Amino acid sequence: MTHDAVAEVALLVRKAVHSMSHDQAFQSQLDGMLELPEEDRRGLLEALADRYRRKADTDPVRVKLLTLIALVGRGLDGLPLEEERAARLEVVARCHSFWYADRYEALAMAEITAGKPLAPAVVATVRRSAVNGYGDGDLVAFAGQLTEPVLNVGEEWAERAMADGPRRELLAYALTAIAAKPSARWEKGGRALIASLGADAVREAVLSWLALVGRPRTLELERAAHEPDVNQAFDPYNANALRGLAQLLSFLPPHPGTVRALGALVESALRKAAGMGPRNPKVANAAVNSLARLEGESALAELARLGTKVTYKGTAKLIDAALEARAAELGLSREEVEELAVPAYGLTEVGRAEFSLGEAAALLEVRGSKAVVGWRNAAGKQVKSVPAPVRRDHLEELNELKAAVKDIDKSLSAQAERLDGQFLARRRWAYGQWRERYLDHPLVGTLARRLIWTVDGTAVGFADGRLRTLTGEPLAPDAGQDATVELWHPVGREPAEVVAWRRWLERYGVTQPFKQAHREVYLLTEAERNTGTFSNRFAAHVLRQHQFNSLAAARGWRNTLRLCVDDFAPPATRELPHWGLRAEYWIEGEGHEDGVDTTESGSYLRLRTDQVRFYPIDAPHNEASTYGGEYTMRLPGGRDPVDPLPLTAIPALVLSEVLRDVDLFVGVASVGNDPTWSDGGPEGRFREYWNAYGFGELNQSAETRRALLERLVPRLAIADRCTFEGRFLHVRGELRTYRIHLGSGNILMTPNDQYLCIVPGGSAGTAGAGSGYLPFEGDRTLAIVLSKAMLLAKDSEITDPTITGQIRR
Repeated sequence: MTHDAVAEVALLVRKAVHSMSHDQAFQSQLDGMLELPEEDRRGLLEALADRYRRKADTDPVRVKLLTLIALVGRGLDGLPLEEERAARLEVVARCHSFWYADRYEALAMAEITAGKPLAPAVVATVRRSAVNGYGDGDLVAFAGQLTEPVLNVGEEWAERAMADGPRRELLAYALTAIAAKPSARWEKGGRALIASLGADAVREAVLSWLALVGRPRTLELERAAHEPDVNQAFDPYNANALRGLAQLLSFLPPHPGTVRALGALVESALRKAAGMGPRNPKVANAAVNSLARLEGESALAELARLGTKVTYKGTAKLIDAALEARAAELGLSREEVEELAVPAYGLTEVGRAEFSLGEAAALLEVRGSKAVVGWRNAAGKQVKSVPAPVRRDHLEELNELKAAVKDIDKSLSAQAERLDGQFLARRRWAYGQWRERYLDHPLVGTLARRLIWTVDGTAVGFADGRLRTLTGEPLAPDAGQDATVELWHPVGREPAEVVAWRRWLERYGVTQPFKQAHREVYLLTEAERNTGTFSNRFAAHVLRQHQFNSLAAARGWRNTLRLCVDDFAPPATRELPHWGLRAEYWIEGEGHEDGVDTTESGSYLRLRTDQVRFYPIDAPHNEASTYGGEYTMRLPGGRDPVDPLPLTAIPALVLSEVLRDVDLFVGVASVGNDPTWSDGGPEGRFREYWNAYGFGELNQSAETRRALLERLVPRLAIADRCTFEGRFLHVRGELRTYRIHLGSGNILMTPNDQYLCIVPGGSAGTAGAGSGYLPFEGDRTLAIVLSKAMLLAKDSEITDPTITGQIRR
């Protein structure tokens, strides 16, 4: 080979190392080489191959050499380094995608030219790269030529669908869905396809595929440095098909299974993956739009349920729009639509239904926040498991019953959250309407009958089959259809009345679905009267940012994740449209060291908290640097900022509920709650804060917890080993005496207040095993305190070496 040719190859390699896509000089030189006679091109290929074989270059450069051989040899057979190219494609097959400028599709083209089929995993990588290819024409065009397999391998649902031969044309058509809503032309084609295959057959196939969405990948991908958790993400190519399948379902006649599948798809698509957030909002949006197109009560109920669960802004906005549109069609308010949308799920009376399956009978009952099924066999005897004849002869009805149990569990959670939000919604009902939609509703009644209401100002609860007053007397029979019903709240009530209702719940054994009689009340303090327009009650805390963000969204707050970049962001805010107010909680990112204070994607791991303020709902937003600093209201034209409202002007109910939210954020997300942080976290920076929070003064929720524990603990088998002193529950074990902090659940041991680290299990928040009656659900710390107390009272029986090693030290 001539000296000039060698120099040309060297120049080409240098340019390729810089970029094989954006560099115009590289592309011009490559185009010139492709116009050379075949003999000269093969000479260049051998020069490139010879340089590769000498192994004098770094691995990245040698990969570039392989790619250059494919690019320069485009259209030629018998390219050198065939085995090396195949080995590189095996590496590509294990990647989620490649950078379009690396031109790895050239390696795949060379394989095809050589008459070798591409491995399905390589096809999948090329397709994913084309989806993320920033419009690179060559890559997109090549990926479009790869028609087999019809979907990418690596996801269980896709592989199952591709194995379903008679219905594979559904997948090909679904892939052509390019928008969140189907066009008229696309819908016409989809309906024709469904007609040819049969609606029932299409539903059966698609629902079986969607049931597998979100399962672990069948082919695990190698995660590159600083890459999101790609194994938790949806394959972006297959996601287009999921979007199309969701749209096809909306063309079918209404069916409960369709509604369940679309709702599950929304939740699965919005489940977060590390480093990327929601897995695929486009799929979620398509499923929501399909639900909105479906007629019937169950679809509307699913939209209403998702409205209480979905926090991703784009999808939440679609759900809101769908519910508002349905409300407008019916001439009702959004709240009324949500009330009327709740189905009975087969329940024939409040919290109960009985089904006959052959000679056996199933009793479906709602107990607390769960639905349970009991069985009687043909002889009428209670049995623990499903009778064999039911499994054999009534499998379809059994599966539908199991699906109903799951539906009820999901709906109970959603309805409890909706009811909890009614305190700030200022809702009032006519008595007859309220009984129909709440007290006597087969599902909602199981929650409403565990709450306190006011009927024309008289507070009542439901017990022994009747509405009863605080004294236990039945509600007067003259409470007519025109009486006004409201949800009772402790703000503004005399302390004696609040205590009396707590005793009433105990007397009748009522466990409320959330705190109501025991709800924390946050009244204006003297310090807040002095500050005037802001509260510092929950300032100077250190919170785990991502946990705070999730909690805020669940409670109806809007928040922006703080990234360690030069940007501005508003505070966490909650709009209160029924009151014309907006609440703000001022926060800032904590620390600036990459990998210590931030995630790989640059978001802060922790936040520091500051003031709570209130503004008119239409006031401009404050902003602050994401690096931290003062919030300001930057207005154009030199306009004066809108002043915050005096706290004395905020209604007591609003102030209490907003501060309760903020207390929840701190109480759950504070690093002071983490029992493993006794060393103060990174470089011990938070040791002082951890000690102050983990063993400091009790906040309002902890004070409420203490009052309840003082009534519950004397009823426990370990009562003689427990005493209360200040902020602590003291527990006397056989080996030591322990002090459990009633705010954080952290533990100190005698003597010398030695710290005892016990990390709660995942089920610690459910009840507190052995604690007996609890008057409300949902206080994880209460359950943790109770479970730790019962464990430590029998410390000589503990076998966990991580605990015994600390106790016996």
